[in-house]
Amino acid sequence: MRAVIQRVNQASVSVEGIVTGEIGRGLCVLIGITHDDSDDDLNYIVEKILNLRIFPDEAGDSGFDQSVQDISGGILVISQFTLYASTRKGRRPGFVDAARPEEAGPTFERVVDSFKQSGLRVETGVFGASMSVMIENAGPVTIALDSVERNTPRRS
Repeated sequence: MRAVIQRVNQASVSVEGIVTGEIGRGLCVLIGITHDDSDDDLNYIVEKILNLRIFPDEAGDSGFDQSVQDISGGILVISQFTLYASTRKGRRPGFVDAARPEEAGPTFERVVDSFKQSGLRVETGVFGASMSVMIENAGPVTIALDSVERNTPRRS
């Protein structure tokens, strides 16, 4: 499972001109799902995102002191199969590593449900739809996260 996390002042997603989800200060999270994602991958991604310290504290010294939970921020979660694009051959990306919609849809819903268990405001787009995403990135701060990191030893 892959995620691209953006610290935002506000973000919204719409389908055919109708807003389906919007938040104020918080995180916009793009989620990519692959074929062999397990509950461990899902739990790692959700736990890491909820606890990632990427917001400034009141003093604003470093900008990386508090989590989205600490600030009671919102989370806008959007399914993004293109995070698994392969561009090694040719000029058109391939998506063989992205899970098929019938597999990815239920996994995405479980991701959203896991975020909702935090008690934070969680909004979403529409799975499989063509969406327009408006993001006011704060910082800017954008972080890529991959669940395979949970099995990778840390460098000293």
